[in-house]
Amino acid sequence: MMGSEQQYIDLYRQCREMICQHSSDVMNAVRDEAFDHFANAGFPSRKVERYKYTDLQKLFAPDYGVNLNRLTIPVDPYQAFRCDVPNLSTSLYFVVNDAFYQDDKPKAHLPEGVVVGSLKDFATSDYYNRLAGKSGDSVTHLNTMLAQDGLYVYVPKHVKVDRAIQVINILKATPQNAQRQVPDLMVNRRVLIVLEEGAEIKMLFCDHAADDRNFLATQVIEAFVGDNASLDLYCLEETHAKNVRVSNVYIDQQANSRVTHNVITLHNGTTRNMLDLTFSGEGAECHCCGCVIADKHQHVDNNTLITHRVPHCTSNELYKYVLDDEATGAFAGRVLVEHGAQKTVSQMTNQNLTATKEARMYTQPMLEIYADDVKCAHGSTVGQLNDAALFYMRQRGITLQEAKLLLQNAFINEVIDKMQLEPLRDRLHYLVEKRFRGELNKCEGCRLCK
Repeated sequence: MMGSEQQYIDLYRQCREMICQHSSDVMNAVRDEAFDHFANAGFPSRKVERYKYTDLQKLFAPDYGVNLNRLTIPVDPYQAFRCDVPNLSTSLYFVVNDAFYQDDKPKAHLPEGVVVGSLKDFATSDYYNRLAGKSGDSVTHLNTMLAQDGLYVYVPKHVKVDRAIQVINILKATPQNAQRQVPDLMVNRRVLIVLEEGAEIKMLFCDHAADDRNFLATQVIEAFVGDNASLDLYCLEETHAKNVRVSNVYIDQQANSRVTHNVITLHNGTTRNMLDLTFSGEGAECHCCGCVIADKHQHVDNNTLITHRVPHCTSNELYKYVLDDEATGAFAGRVLVEHGAQKTVSQMTNQNLTATKEARMYTQPMLEIYADDVKCAHGSTVGQLNDAALFYMRQRGITLQEAKLLLQNAFINEVIDKMQLEPLRDRLHYLVEKRFRGELNKCEGCRLCK
C-alpha cells in the first residue's frame, strides 16, 4: 500500500490472535472479511466525493498506540465525572475508550427485557455488522477489524424506556502500571442498538477526553428501528484540540418508525461525522439536526446520506455552523429517492455563519430523485452577522460583543430547540452561551481534565 493504511494492515496481521482473544465470536466472525475490504481499498483520497473535505490519509498517518491486550485503564468515572446537566434523571453508563465499564453500582430500574451492556457479551450475528458491513466505507471496515468491545442496547417489543440512557464515552491514555505514558492512543468503539416493534428509547452520548494526549477515535453505530418504534439519538462532543473523531452512524427504519438524530460539536480538534439512514418501511420519518461551534483551527465535517427506498416517508435535516478564527466547517448532505418511492417528503437545510475572513465553510446539499410524485427541497447559506441587526442593537446600548453573542445564540438555538429531551435542551442553551463567551473549555462539572 502507498499510504497510511499499511501500518494498520501490518498491525492486524501481527496481532489478529490477540485481538480475537479479547473479544467475542460474533465480532471475530466478521474481522477477516473487513480486513480484506480495507486492505484492498485503503483509505479514500479527497477525490472520493464523500471525503473531499477531510484528509483521512493525514489523520491516520501518526503511529498511534492501540490497547489490543486490554491493559487496565485506572479511572473511576463515578469519581472523576460529574455531568453538568442537572435533573436529567438518566440511567448512566460509561464506556472507557472502547470498553463497556463494568461495575457494581446500582442502576436505575430498566423495564423487563431491556439490555444495556457490553457488546462482546450480548451482540448477536442477526444484527452485528449487518448495516456497516455493506457500507463499503474504509473507516468502518477498519473499525470492524480492530474493535473488541463497545455498547449493546436492546429494547423488546412494545417496551417504552421512560428514563433516558446516558452514555459517557471517556478517552483515557495511561494504562495501570505503565512504565511511561502513552503519547498517542487510537480507540475503536462499536455501538449496536436494536429496537423491536413498538419500542421507544432516548439515548444521549457524551464524548470527553480524560488526558491531555493525542487521541484518534473511530466509532461505528448501527441502529435497527422496528415497525412503529421510536429512537432519539443525541451525540454531544466536548473533547479538546488534540482529539480526532471519526464517527459513522448507520440507521435502518422500518414502517411507521420515528428517528430523531442530533449531533452537537462544542469542543473538538478534528471531527468527521457520517450518517447513513435508510427507510425500509413505509410511513417512517426522521429528523436529523446538527449544530457546530468551532474556532481556532478546529475542523468539523458532517456528511449525510438519507435513502428513501419506499413510499410515504418523510425526512428533515437542519445543520447550522458558527465558525470563528481559522476554523473549517463542511456539510455534504445527499437525499436519494429511489424508483417507486412516491409521496416522499424531504427538506434539507444548511445555514452557516463565518465570523472572520479566515474561517472556511464548504456546503454541498444534494438531491437525487428517481420518482415523480415527491416534495423535496434543499438549501444552504453562508454569511456573516446581520449588520443592520448589530447596528439596531448598538443603538440601544448593547455592546458590540454582546450583540454578536445574542445573534449567534439565536442562530444556533433553532437546532437546540428541536431536541425532545427538555433538561438537555435547557442546559445546552447555557453551555452554548458560555462557549460563545469563551468560558467553556470542557463540560462544566467534569473533573477528568483537571
